[in-house]
Amino acid sequence: MPGTCVLVLLLLQPSFHFNPVNCGKVLVWPMEYSHWMNMKTILDALVQRGHAVTVLRSSASILIEPSNESGIVFETFPSPSTKDEMEAFFLNSINTMIYDVSRDAYWEYFPLMQESILEYSNMHESSCKEVVFNKKIMAKLQASKFEIVLADTIAPCGELLAELLEIPLVYSVRFTPGYTYEKYSGGLLFPPSYVPVIMSDLSGQMTFTERVKNMLFMLYFDFWFQTFNNKRWSQFYSEALGRPVTLSELMGKAEIWLIRSYWDLEFPRPLLPNFYFVGGLHCKAAQPLPKEMEDFVQSSGEEGFVVFSLGSMISNMTEERANVIASALAQLPQKVIWRFEGKKPNTLGNNTQLYKWIPQNDLLGHPKAKAFVTHGGANGIYEAIHHGVPMVGLPLFGEQYDNLAHMKAKGAAVRLDWKTMSSTELFNALKTVINDPFYKDNVMKLSRIHHDQPMKPLDRAVFWIEHVMRHKGAKHLRVAAHDLTWYQYYSLDVMGFLLVCVTIISYLVIKFCMFSYQQIAMSGKKKKRD
Repeated sequence: MPGTCVLVLLLLQPSFHFNPVNCGKVLVWPMEYSHWMNMKTILDALVQRGHAVTVLRSSASILIEPSNESGIVFETFPSPSTKDEMEAFFLNSINTMIYDVSRDAYWEYFPLMQESILEYSNMHESSCKEVVFNKKIMAKLQASKFEIVLADTIAPCGELLAELLEIPLVYSVRFTPGYTYEKYSGGLLFPPSYVPVIMSDLSGQMTFTERVKNMLFMLYFDFWFQTFNNKRWSQFYSEALGRPVTLSELMGKAEIWLIRSYWDLEFPRPLLPNFYFVGGLHCKAAQPLPKEMEDFVQSSGEEGFVVFSLGSMISNMTEERANVIASALAQLPQKVIWRFEGKKPNTLGNNTQLYKWIPQNDLLGHPKAKAFVTHGGANGIYEAIHHGVPMVGLPLFGEQYDNLAHMKAKGAAVRLDWKTMSSTELFNALKTVINDPFYKDNVMKLSRIHHDQPMKPLDRAVFWIEHVMRHKGAKHLRVAAHDLTWYQYYSLDVMGFLLVCVTIISYLVIKFCMFSYQQIAMSGKKKKRD
């Protein structure tokens, strides 16, 4: 096996310049939807490098299908929920966030989001228990001698599996709400004076009022918002391990955090030695379009075409909104390819083609692509940056507001409120990003930054996973903050000691001065008597 593995590595593309590692065994605890799409890109690369990859898959998985065309092995475990129930939960939660409450009504929006996340947390806890309390599955995992666990922070359990199997843990993550776990488990710093809290809709260029808002969001996420039911998870983890432990404590043992972002999307902020940006790892060169689609695109002439997609999870757009959008698109001189499911809008123009699925990366990489109308998902944002296509953003939920706030601040996008926008507003926004060179120039600047890296994002992700495998961990990158108590981390014990020292010295100085004064006074009285 090792000889075969080395041969595989030697035959790989020359972009991999780092030292090879003997092919190892990787255990994966994944998350659904776009999280899985990103993780699968990494897994495919690991398989190409000769590693054996096993994905723990719930029987209720929505997108994680047990197909072996890429060489990934899937270990399916029984789920207390069905696939339909899981999909209905996700779609109902998202539709509630999109349609039932305004994002600006923070006192309604975030409690509702927390309620959905906690419900998901409880469902996911049940799935985790199906694995760790299943003696047959755990015996099989133990016997497989895995060398590393790759997990998503949004799907707890990977850290418990790593602890039970006594192997290193690597996280793949875009963010956790409020950066809570990156901060308190990973030890990462987020100064609220210039680092916008995720889900605050702010950019890195904040006014005084926005810094006040950012501070309030930080306090809210730190002390009120719960991403997971920490108490329940900690009790469960303690039961599984047979000793007291907390969810945050186990998450803090992650050797490497692979963050699906980069400086083209982010604003400068502090990082630690075991945090690495791998944003856009799924991006690639555009492939030829299907003939029918290519013919339609070519018919656009010099005007080019617009790509319109609000992602895979939006399928029940109201007829009113669909007609508003279709009416705006019909006024464009460009052709439009629109990813759309539902009743065909009455106002649809002859310049617009509807598709249930589109090769988004290939369309954005086409030389005739002029603009991208997007909901602001990180995958789509990165494909637009990769290919240098300006955007019109219609954020719907999650961090999409933050992604588009960043793109707007960097001059690469115009952002609209999709619930209230008129056809005229959408038409004008598209006309602006297509005709005003300001937007094209700025997105091309971001594209050059994205491409100008010493190592491709996917190569970087693979390198650090293999780095952990080579060294049986990455403790040499772990800051000492993880070994400190909270009062030691904030130097409260040092400040207390220094305060005591100052108090004692001040007391002694005062007592000495008072004693000296008394001695001088007594000496003066004695002289007067004489």
